[in-house]
Amino acid sequence: MSEKAGIKVICQNKKAGFNYFLSDFLEVGLVLAGTEIKSIRANKVSLNDSYVVFKNHEAYILNMNISQYEKGTIYNHDPLRTRKLLMNKREIFKYEQRVVKDGYTIVPTKLYLKKGMAKLEIALGKGKKIFDKRETIKERDDKRYMDKMTKRS
Repeated sequence: MSEKAGIKVICQNKKAGFNYFLSDFLEVGLVLAGTEIKSIRANKVSLNDSYVVFKNHEAYILNMNISQYEKGTIYNHDPLRTRKLLMNKREIFKYEQRVVKDGYTIVPTKLYLKKGMAKLEIALGKGKKIFDKRETIKERDDKRYMDKMTKRS
């Protein structure tokens, strides 16, 4: 945990960087219900297969799994419910236009706690083709091989 910045990373979407070319990162807030923040603090979150949609000029995240709080009562939350994102109008308009006109997808990349508040980092993503993914794998393997060789010397 970075004590200076007061940021504790809870969850990262590692598949996002592999499946998309990412650009225009943005930090947004989340509207959470009762026990969701307790589950987030307990690292019971998954960003896999989640994405952002716009309805009535508001942003929502779908398929973000926040597991039920184990000590919760009958008022526990639904793990896969749709959650509203807190963005200002200009940001919503900008991202909505990029999705509609340019064919981008808005992908969550990171969930973290900043000064006790849950924040989500989202990015515009352009889908990679199969050959781009192969190239990414090749670059990663080459980097691993070079690190291995420099470690030996």
